[in-house]
Amino acid sequence: MDKSLDWREYVITRAIKASGYSAILFVGLIFIFLLREGLPALADVPPGDLLSTRWYPIENYFGILPLLSGSLVVTLGAALIAMPLGLGSAIFIAEIAPRWLREILKPLVELLGGLPSVVLGFLGILVLSPNLRTLLDLPTGLTALAGSLLLAAIAIPTIVSIAEDALDSVPQSYREGALAVGATRWQTIWRVTLPAARSGVLTAIMLGIGRALGETMAVMMVTGNAPVIATRWNSLFMPARTMTATIAAEMGEVANASTHYHVLFFIGLVLFLISLAVNVAASSVVFRQKKRAERILS
Repeated sequence: MDKSLDWREYVITRAIKASGYSAILFVGLIFIFLLREGLPALADVPPGDLLSTRWYPIENYFGILPLLSGSLVVTLGAALIAMPLGLGSAIFIAEIAPRWLREILKPLVELLGGLPSVVLGFLGILVLSPNLRTLLDLPTGLTALAGSLLLAAIAIPTIVSIAEDALDSVPQSYREGALAVGATRWQTIWRVTLPAARSGVLTAIMLGIGRALGETMAVMMVTGNAPVIATRWNSLFMPARTMTATIAAEMGEVANASTHYHVLFFIGLVLFLISLAVNVAASSVVFRQKKRAERILS
């Protein structure tokens, strides 16, 4: 065997491994940086004050519960809208649409996913919020509902693109076998194709929700930015403020190493841990599904 080929293979293999390990290294470095800048907030502000319901840094009120509840309301609302629409669109493109229509819809979906969020934010201010205010007879259209709808529009292309790829990768023999034993087309999709692509579909949903959770500019433009804790059923129709919008709006104005500065980094640390928990939960579900499938096949 040519020694030059062995040398090239060795270098390429080590480069691929280094690329994989670098992702872990970068995430670890980000986490260490957030710990270094965010943990001093626990010394500057009592934990009870951090868990209070008032955010007004000018008077040293640093309660993050309104920001946390705003993020949860907006993200959960977006997830409830984006998951059925995104999954339904992916099923239509992969299983129902004819080939010529699929070749048109898939690039359009990916094009929508590449739109800058600030452009969608302008559309939200100019079109979505005024229509919501008129349609629902609200005092203002800048509400958590507007943020949820806008985030759903941002997350849907991600869910559609990845879920469609997962459905399209299911072997055609699975569908033909189900149809051969008398299953209808819908039964084949629901009981055969979707379970076979479950890991890819869960990954699509996880990435879509992750993008919704981390979105900043679009949410800051349409939610009203009022740090009010969501305690009532109609909180979705009231202004809200998310953690990401708070960091983006206030980080440029704080003094370095001040209490406000450290609290903002502490908010970023909380966001990091929430995203990590979502990813770990989704990965564990996918892992259990793979193990169950392996046991069934064995």
